[in-house]
Amino acid sequence: MTDAKTLAYINMFAVLGSLENLCKLDEQAKNILSGTKPVSIGFDVKDGPKATLNFEDGECLLTEGCSDCDIRLPFSSPEKFNGLIDGTVTPVPTKGFSKIGFLLKSFVPLTNRLSEVLQPTEEALRDPAFFELNTRMTFYVVTVAISQLGNHDPISTFSAQNIEDGEILMSIKGGPKAIIRSENHVLTTFKDSEGKPRSVMEFGSMQLANDLFNDRVNSLACIGDGSITMKGMISMLDNMNRILDRVGMYLAS
Repeated sequence: MTDAKTLAYINMFAVLGSLENLCKLDEQAKNILSGTKPVSIGFDVKDGPKATLNFEDGECLLTEGCSDCDIRLPFSSPEKFNGLIDGTVTPVPTKGFSKIGFLLKSFVPLTNRLSEVLQPTEEALRDPAFFELNTRMTFYVVTVAISQLGNHDPISTFSAQNIEDGEILMSIKGGPKAIIRSENHVLTTFKDSEGKPRSVMEFGSMQLANDLFNDRVNSLACIGDGSITMKGMISMLDNMNRILDRVGMYLAS
């Protein structure tokens, strides 16, 4: 079972938050935003997450809170915000009507491109460059989702309570990396950071990571044959992996 509030946090910080990476990695996304003057979109979810996407000349940054934004999109519940992500809800801005053109001409095409990358066709994945883009982007979504689950999912918070203070490094060999920091059992993900990890989990290749993210291989078997490397404080990794096991269920929601 999934929790709507937890899913809203994942959709906000892991899914929408991955626009930061898309704008760095994907030429189509860069072109959509090319020449964009500074503009920000605030997402205000009642009883849920609040964050702002800041855009400027091809770049994007997600920040917590939405008190200072050019366009405000309110949502009466986490379920309504989740509807924005799955395409069933169209919000009405309460601020920034003069900037509606940015929403329609830039933000919507950008989120459509994000959907193409994160939910690709089999044909698209045959292109090696697109395959790598999909894998990198999925990695960023997954690593941020781990922290959101650990902090909000009623089941995953139990595992987070058993993760000692410190940092876990997750990476794909030759590819992206992220730190998951546990501090007083609150998890925070830092993308593209090596930090000072007490524990390390490394996927042996882009292909392996993609297969794992899409449930085509068994993680325990990969650990056994050495294609997933785990070292350091194994108890931290064990509890993180319990959270990781729930990520796919939420992302498929």
